[in-house]
Amino acid sequence: MEHDLSLKEIKKLWHGSYRSYVLGFVFSLILTCLSFFFASVGLFHRPEVIFTVIFLGLTQAVFQLVFFLHIGQEDHPRWETIVFFVMLLVFLIIAVGTVWIMYDLNNRTMGDLMLQMNHAPANGAAK
Repeated sequence: MEHDLSLKEIKKLWHGSYRSYVLGFVFSLILTCLSFFFASVGLFHRPEVIFTVIFLGLTQAVFQLVFFLHIGQEDHPRWETIVFFVMLLVFLIIAVGTVWIMYDLNNRTMGDLMLQMNHAPANGAAK
């Protein structure tokens, strides 16, 4: 016995409820306010604030993926989840590779100049 779903039933299966959207919005708002608070108040040292803001940002990304994009909530096979993680892997390879290349180019082109500037006399007189 085959049962065809109506468009309304398909939308209900693939879209979240108002409750899930409100929860996602509230969690995102709280995490954004916490990130702003940690970045602007200055209660902690800079490295601690950086790691805290990165952690809160990643947590917010997970909440948005679950509550708004419904990643991981579809039935088998989980093609959307697989495609998302492949896209994320490609993005990370491009982003990390770009930062690595720029850092390496900076060291190769500006490394000697920065060493010379750091060892120059303070009064500007040449040796």
